[in-house]
Amino acid sequence: MNARAFRRSAVAIAAFSASAIVLAGCAGGGDNNDAGGEDGEITLTLATFNDFGYDDELLQEYMDENPNIKIVHNKAAITDDARANFFSKLGKEGLADIEAVEVDWFAEAMQYSDLLAEVPDSAKGRWVEWKEEAATDADGRLVGFGTDIGPQAVCYRADLFSAAGLPSTPEDVAAAIDGDWDTFFDLADQYRTATGKPMIDSANSTFQGIVNQIEFPYDEPDGTVVATTNPEIEAAYNLVVERGIPNSAYSGQWSDDWNASMANGEFAAMLCPPWMLGIISGNAPEVTGWEIANAFPNGGGNWGGSYLTVPANGKNVDEALKLADWLTAPEQQEKTFVNVGAFPSAVDAQSAPSIVDATNEFFNNAPTGQIFAERSEAIEVTPFKSADYFKYNTALQDAITRVFDGVEDAETSWNTFVAEVEAF
Repeated sequence: MNARAFRRSAVAIAAFSASAIVLAGCAGGGDNNDAGGEDGEITLTLATFNDFGYDDELLQEYMDENPNIKIVHNKAAITDDARANFFSKLGKEGLADIEAVEVDWFAEAMQYSDLLAEVPDSAKGRWVEWKEEAATDADGRLVGFGTDIGPQAVCYRADLFSAAGLPSTPEDVAAAIDGDWDTFFDLADQYRTATGKPMIDSANSTFQGIVNQIEFPYDEPDGTVVATTNPEIEAAYNLVVERGIPNSAYSGQWSDDWNASMANGEFAAMLCPPWMLGIISGNAPEVTGWEIANAFPNGGGNWGGSYLTVPANGKNVDEALKLADWLTAPEQQEKTFVNVGAFPSAVDAQSAPSIVDATNEFFNNAPTGQIFAERSEAIEVTPFKSADYFKYNTALQDAITRVFDGVEDAETSWNTFVAEVEAF
């Protein structure tokens, strides 16, 4: 990321808060405003979630270059809030001029690609190939501006690992987890035996890490649903409930307790795409033990990443396309990496000195640019995600949560998942 530790918590912002960054004296919420204001002034609304790195300084830079533009930036606290808002209003009224869409529900949005404006030809070819292909519809229209991608490493507390008698340097931890998922859980077992505490933050995050390495997790391109018959998915579920749950502090992420526990040592490691760095440092700004291991169980995987989209029925489509284009250009992707560690999907940005030479002071000056570039190269599988991916994945994560909470045993919870899928 950068030498400047990111200090804000990405999840502490209330959904669609008007903290929102109302810039340049502009007021208003998430709805579009009339394009014509005094002196031809245009207000553009930008809706994101968590933290994309679009801070006041960056947006002010665009407004300084375009004095007829004012930007209102609204943030949802979590992607589920943004998703609900997006699909309830798409094709109707009330969406922002620019709407962020997360990769796990982007295929769902692509069902309605005709309701999204096309990316200008001048921007096409900017992003890594698989990122751009996923945003191109059957008619060849590219409708999403790529923001970040999420090559994964493992973040851990070196002080807690050392106290538990485990390897603690980034090189030694990387070597200790350089294997399959059982190798990773073996290390977690050792930590739990030594400390009586779980090593991992979340059972469902480890499950997501495994799913991100399965090519066709829930269905296939021809529409065949394999969610309940795919042996890789069932094996992932069984592995997590048998080995992940005993070693996890929480079922899921993003709760207030999960946020707080980054500082109090309730767990010692977590799967860590680059966008997670700012969340960790924002929630544990005074902790000095966090490090990054340049390794990932079973090779590599991508978790997360998003797009900016422009609703075609917006009031300021042309200007919104220009802003989305600017925000996702390589130069701005370099800046958002510096701001929050969002690793660029723009090919030219990935090789920029500001990325390649980047370090992160909070993570003991870890060479984050180098780490995540190598983690990106380790990605061998891009899971197929249909329009139904989100609901299948959520249903199976709910099954894991039921086991974690003791509501159902592993077999019963799997059977509940099967019944839910059959009812979809």
